[in-house]
Amino acid sequence: MAKIDAKLGVASAEAASRLGDAARPVATFVNIGERTNVTGSARFAKLIKDGDYEAALQVARQQVKNGAQIIDVNMDEGLLDSEAVMVTFLNLIASEPDICRVPIMIDSSKWQVIEAGLKCVQGKAIVNSISLKEGEAPFIEQAKLIRRYGAAVVVMAFDTDGQADTADRKLKICKRSYDILTGEVGLAPEDIIFDPNIFAIGTGIEEHNDYGLAYIEATRRIKETLPHAKVSGGVSNVSFSFRGNNPVREAIHSVFLYHAIAAGMDMGIVNAGQLAVYDDIEEGLRERVEDLVLNRRPDATERLLEIADQAQGQAKQASDDLSWREGLVEARIAHALVKGIDDYVVEDTEEARLQAARPIEVIEGPLMDGMNVVGDLFGSGKMFLPQVVKSARVMKKAVAHLLPFIESEKGAGVSTRGRIVMATVKGDVHDIGKNIVSVVLQCNGFEVINLGVMVPAQSIMETAKKEKADIIGLSGLITPSLDEMVHVAKELEREGFTTPLLIGGATTSRVHTAVKIEPHYRSGVIHVLDASRSVGVVTKLVRQSPRKRLLRQIGKEYEKLRGRHAGKSGEKDRRSLDEARVHKAHFDWYEARPPKPAFLGLKIFEDYPIEELVDYIDWTPFFRAWELAGNYPGILDDPAVGEAARDLYNDARTMLADLVDNKRLTARGVIGIWPANSDGKEDIEIYTNEDRKTVRATIHTLRQQLLKAAGRPDYALADFTAPKELGVPDYLCGFAVTAGIGLDAIVEDYEKDNDDYSSILAKALADRLAEAFAERLHERTRKEYWGFSPDEDYANASLVREEYQGIRPAPGYPACPDHTEKRTLFELLEAEKNAGMTLTENCAMLPTAAISGYIFWHPESRYFGTGRIGRDQIADYARRKGWEVAEAERWLGPILGYEPD
Repeated sequence: MAKIDAKLGVASAEAASRLGDAARPVATFVNIGERTNVTGSARFAKLIKDGDYEAALQVARQQVKNGAQIIDVNMDEGLLDSEAVMVTFLNLIASEPDICRVPIMIDSSKWQVIEAGLKCVQGKAIVNSISLKEGEAPFIEQAKLIRRYGAAVVVMAFDTDGQADTADRKLKICKRSYDILTGEVGLAPEDIIFDPNIFAIGTGIEEHNDYGLAYIEATRRIKETLPHAKVSGGVSNVSFSFRGNNPVREAIHSVFLYHAIAAGMDMGIVNAGQLAVYDDIEEGLRERVEDLVLNRRPDATERLLEIADQAQGQAKQASDDLSWREGLVEARIAHALVKGIDDYVVEDTEEARLQAARPIEVIEGPLMDGMNVVGDLFGSGKMFLPQVVKSARVMKKAVAHLLPFIESEKGAGVSTRGRIVMATVKGDVHDIGKNIVSVVLQCNGFEVINLGVMVPAQSIMETAKKEKADIIGLSGLITPSLDEMVHVAKELEREGFTTPLLIGGATTSRVHTAVKIEPHYRSGVIHVLDASRSVGVVTKLVRQSPRKRLLRQIGKEYEKLRGRHAGKSGEKDRRSLDEARVHKAHFDWYEARPPKPAFLGLKIFEDYPIEELVDYIDWTPFFRAWELAGNYPGILDDPAVGEAARDLYNDARTMLADLVDNKRLTARGVIGIWPANSDGKEDIEIYTNEDRKTVRATIHTLRQQLLKAAGRPDYALADFTAPKELGVPDYLCGFAVTAGIGLDAIVEDYEKDNDDYSSILAKALADRLAEAFAERLHERTRKEYWGFSPDEDYANASLVREEYQGIRPAPGYPACPDHTEKRTLFELLEAEKNAGMTLTENCAMLPTAAISGYIFWHPESRYFGTGRIGRDQIADYARRKGWEVAEAERWLGPILGYEPD
């Protein structure tokens, strides 16, 4: 029979790619952050008035860290020059890679402010808002300009008669707007976002009672009658009459969103701290809130007021309850799968097997039924990735128990919904995200053949042919993987494949997929943003008619994306390299002189104490790896994902204790400090000794070529090292660390035990420990080894916020996007001998739980993104590296500001 491992038969710039994404399988709510709005945040308004833009940027950064997928920027305040401060703030955001990775919503009641903002934003912006309140002529004029700028737009349900309050008026205004925008203006319908006005309910005024239901009904009608349009709204408005009673407000928001999202609401402004889990709302409170939101009875407000005080102050309680063990075996299996409890699954599976005519019926019966529940809960947003992966562990243990019995029956096999071959492409070693997608697909009844990492095109094609794959999935994390994906697509086309191709991974995007990959493969290429979207895409691709419709729709979207991309090529004004050098950062190197390090050369750490690193872990990225949005430690109490986050955190802490106590992982590393000076441009020269006469190696950096406001330099990392012509001796520190030695054996043991959850958990923890190792060595470098900040004393939260002096950039990241610079760094550090670390041909690091980079000491050094660079800098960089221009274009493809010849 076919191998059961592969057929378990078991039944899941960022938000911009979600807009108009036909591949999205479920209603995924996009949260809009509003704290960068001077009318909604007194603190932000004060920062802007005081000109404290650095602190204002931190507000934006914190929103993104807390899970905002779009940030709303509004500068409408009587005492501000709104246009000027909007331009300044958006220009600052453009050079902050951790902020500008999410779309910007430019929010103003003044058109000149909106247009000024549109001229600053990189990528696709969203305009908030326009309406028909002043008639059709200005509405059309503004919409045409928005279309010219390539932006999406929020359209208020507002006309010359005022704001729409009934469902009929909301739809009437939205339809009239839609017809004008798509017909006369030519705006793409997927770029239209309607805000049908969320008004307060429970005010005591009778005509307000229908406001919640009117919005929900209008949303449903908009989605039914205005194809591809989106719906948004300010959720907190609906509960305004209950301000001061957070539990009731939380319940109102949760109930309102539950029904609004089901009706088609796509995005909105909502405070995650005021959002309860719908199913966790006490039944009596939920019933009265639903009466109010849905206007089911005339006394709904009074009835909610009766229990409002009681609801305020009630605490959620959880208790262990084994009463589920008293039910029928089918119910027990379903409960175990949904809750991820594997303690009893073997005995329950055996009981089910003894009751079944054939062991295969247990998989195709109660186990599949349970996993179908898991899939439905995940798809509806009531379960989260860590819980789903736990469910998969329960399923795999049950299947492992049944496997010997199934194998004894010749010809018995498990039916599946489709077969997917997945691989991390050649040269890349990262697979946590791919493995999560694999588990989620298995949890929804698909057979996944996971080929692992560093898989060449030939192996992918051979396996796809042999296994008769319905779909091929490619994953990668580092930017060179993008080129490898193009190569695989070309090979598939050359070999005559007709199997749809899925593209995923941190560096991938819809635009890159549309522009670079899809044109080389005619049988369908689809970018999938994350695990939650994979199921809907795959479900359509394995069925003939839905596949044709989806590929046709995706093909049209990608054609539009290519057209927009081509239209933007060269249109963004940027400085020439020579001009950018004139606008480089200038520092007084005599006033802030580089301190002399405590040692020069290498310092090796053969077996760094893992226990010392635990307190340096930044847990926020750990939760993001599991697609749980939120900032640690607040995420543990988040009303929406808090329960899942707490369970995951407790499991992580338990495993971490095991890894530390039993020394199952080894941390190795090396740092080097060398005499160094910049050449005054973009290169940093590393010298053999303090006489600085012999250049041992050269670190090549890249310079921003952005048009910025006065006083904002175009940075290169070399700016933070003293120019050699000044005669000021400076230094550079490099490091390479890993916490992944021993990880492969740990993962192998878990996978042998069919425990994907623990396998992924171990990899995620090793990644966090490697980052913690880098953080710890950076701290020791500042205080001891280089000693430029000997008296600092920061708690871990301050380290995570990077409040210390200096920066720690890494090759391959926004400030130094050339991965090949790792080769020079590894040679200087002798990283293979001293840290057990190597590079793949595409410069991915092994072991995978590894970090390398530089340490700059200068007090004014800062992180930045290079942004798009021009042909002149590429030619100059190729010359400095000793490359052909084509080689430079290949390695730096993602940041090219032009289309290569």
